[in-house]
Amino acid sequence: MKYKNANDVLPKELLVMVQEYIQGEYIYVPVKDKHIAEFPTDYKTELEKRDAHIYTKYLEGMSNKQLSQIYNLSESSIRRIIVKQRKGNRPMKDKITQVINNWGLENKEIKQIYDTTWQVGDDYVLKVYQSFSMLERNLKILQLLDNMDIPVGKVIATTNNEQYVSFHNWFCFLSRRLPGSNIVRIGNDSKIATIMGEIIADIHMAFQKCEEVDVFWNNSLLDEMNGWVKSNFEANDWKFISKEEYEKIISQLAMVYDNLPVQLIHRDVHFGNFLFSDGKFSGYIDFDLSQRNIRIFDLCYFLLGLLSEKEKLEITDEFWFEVVKKVFAGYGRKMKLTEAEKNAVPYVMECIELLFVSYFESINDIRCAEDAFRIFAFVKKQENRIWRNLL
Repeated sequence: MKYKNANDVLPKELLVMVQEYIQGEYIYVPVKDKHIAEFPTDYKTELEKRDAHIYTKYLEGMSNKQLSQIYNLSESSIRRIIVKQRKGNRPMKDKITQVINNWGLENKEIKQIYDTTWQVGDDYVLKVYQSFSMLERNLKILQLLDNMDIPVGKVIATTNNEQYVSFHNWFCFLSRRLPGSNIVRIGNDSKIATIMGEIIADIHMAFQKCEEVDVFWNNSLLDEMNGWVKSNFEANDWKFISKEEYEKIISQLAMVYDNLPVQLIHRDVHFGNFLFSDGKFSGYIDFDLSQRNIRIFDLCYFLLGLLSEKEKLEITDEFWFEVVKKVFAGYGRKMKLTEAEKNAVPYVMECIELLFVSYFESINDIRCAEDAFRIFAFVKKQENRIWRNLL
C-alpha cells in the first residue's frame, strides 16, 4: 500500500465532495470486490466524455495549462488523462502500422493528430473512416480541388494503384501532408478575421466549379431543424427551450430560407481545418461533411466556433463583434452576399447552436449542451448588434 496525493488521482469535483468529510488526513480506499457486477454510472459516463473531449482538444493543439483552466483540473490530472486516452488508441495504431504497408511506408513513424487522422512520417496523412460514403465524398472533393490547383492534400495511390484501403470495417486513404499548422490564438489581431473571410470565399468559388462537373449530397439546415433536431427536443421534454420559442425561431428562418443561395459548402469551418505557414494561408483540410446547403452556413459556423473556443483563442465577447465585421468584409471582397443572407445571419447562428444543443442532449453530454445553449442565448440577445456589424 502506498500514499498518493488526491489532487493527482481524483477529478476536482469529486475531490471537493470528499473534502466535505475529511481533509488533511490519510484515508484508506479498499480494493473493490471483484465479484460485484460493474454498471457504468452517469457520472462515469460523463467523465469518459469529458476525458475524450480533453484528448481531442489536446490533439488540436491546446496546452495542458489551457486545458486545466477550462476543465478546472490540475495539469498533472490533464497529463494523466492524455496518457490514458493515448493508451486506449494503441490497438488502432497497431492496425494502422500494418495498413501503411499498402503504400510501401512500413518503416515510417506514425502519430495521431486528430480523432481519425494519423500523420505518417513527415510527409503524409492517413484519414480513417467507418463510413465509406464519407471517405468517398472527401476523396472526390480533394481530387477536384487539386485539379484546380487549390491548396489541398494530394491523394496518394497505393502500390496497387488503389485510391483507398479497407480493413476490419474501416476505410482509409493517404494524402500528401500540407505545410503549416493551425492557428491556436487570435488575441487582439483582427487581421486574421479579414483573411479568413477571403479564404472562405475562395473555397466557395472553387466549390461552385466543383458543382459544374459532379453531383453532391443535398442537405438543408431548415429540414434538420424541423426533423431530427426538433424530435430530440421533444423526446427530452423541451428541457432547454420551450416548444413555443423553438417554433418561433424556426419560423423566422423559414420566412427567408427560400431566398438564401445554396451551393456546395465545407460545413466544418474552424481553425482546425485551415493551415498557415509563416503567417500565410497554406491549405484546406477535412471535407468529410461537405454538402450542398445554404452558403452562409460556413460563415456563421466559423464565427460561432470562435465563441465556443474563446478561452483557447484568447478573445473577448466584445472583440468577437469586431471579428464578425471583418470576416464578412473579407468575404465580401471576393463574393457578394445578398441582403437576404445578411438578414438571416442571426437566425442561422441561432439554429446552428440549437442543433448542437439537441445533439449533445441526445447523447447525454449535458455540459456541452449547456455551453451551446449559452452561445444561442448570447446570439439571440445580440441580434441587432450582429446586424449592425454586417452593414
